[in-house]
Amino acid sequence: MMEMGQAVIADDSNVHGVSWPAVIAGAFVTAALSLILLALGAGIGLSAISPWENSGASTSAVGAGAIVWLVLVQLVACSMGGYLAGRLRTKWIRVHTHEVYFRDTAHGFLVWAVSVVVAAAFLASAAASMIGKRHEAGSANQSGGTISPNQYFADELLRSRSPGSNDASARSEVDLILANALRQGTVPPADRSYLVDLTAAKTGISEADADKRVSNVFAQAQQAADQARKAVAHSLYWTFLALLVGAFCASFAATIGGRQRDHVIVI
Repeated sequence: MMEMGQAVIADDSNVHGVSWPAVIAGAFVTAALSLILLALGAGIGLSAISPWENSGASTSAVGAGAIVWLVLVQLVACSMGGYLAGRLRTKWIRVHTHEVYFRDTAHGFLVWAVSVVVAAAFLASAAASMIGKRHEAGSANQSGGTISPNQYFADELLRSRSPGSNDASARSEVDLILANALRQGTVPPADRSYLVDLTAAKTGISEADADKRVSNVFAQAQQAADQARKAVAHSLYWTFLALLVGAFCASFAATIGGRQRDHVIVI
């Protein structure tokens, strides 16, 4: 028989492993802070760029600043979300200190994971909406088509001394041929011969000059595509690093918040 007034302390080592309300709250705070700080960083970046030559920050400086800001955003947002999850989670009774440390770390990691999913879903929805609006605008302005990255090269290939002589169907056809050539890494002989004949007919230059123009334009298109590929690859590398920093900060901050949560004195 227990004495009257003796407190009964239950062993909850096998229950309450995850405090999902605390995790979800921390995740939403992380996602909200990330979006706010990203908007602030985008505003600062746009303010630093100037269309005038020798004015404003250089492209390399803006790129380096964007990378540093991306890492800083993850550090601040994930630390705040992880800390809140640690402070708000359920206090575990009669659980070993090592187990508490592991659970707090897991709470922080879950905060990071849920916030990444929430932010990715929001950004994907925003991107889909922007693409849809751009398609509608392109349909209104381009008679049913959107602007392709290769349209400039198609226009350059068919550019003549008399502006306005190039029709849209020829540029669209050249656009498709260039896209297929970039995908294969070379212009097929049949397509190259067709481009030479089309360029000579539309611009009035000789076939030799048309062949040279086809080679130059395709080389420029390849260079532009390669630069875009490298830029995307580098941005993904730095995004991966920033997300790793965020995962570590959220997990570590959750252990700090959990430790402070357990030392709260009940009055």
